[in-house]
Amino acid sequence: MINELLNMNGYGSYVWSSFSFTILSFSILYVIVKLQYIKEKNKFIAKYGSLDTKKAKIARTQIINQEILSSSQSI
Repeated sequence: MINELLNMNGYGSYVWSSFSFTILSFSILYVIVKLQYIKEKNKFIAKYGSLDTKKAKIARTQIINQEILSSSQSI
């Protein structure tokens, strides 16, 4: 029964190789995006993480910073 599932009437090698390739590609893509996100988040925190309250209010009013802060913690 397991052999029938793995073989799939002669198409098993194509099916399982494409399945493996897809899982591997998605995993690599996830890792790359996650690393880029962490890198950009650390750059943002390094630049805006230690602002005093007056500068933080000014930074919150800027449009690009509002977009960034909408999905991040408040500074």
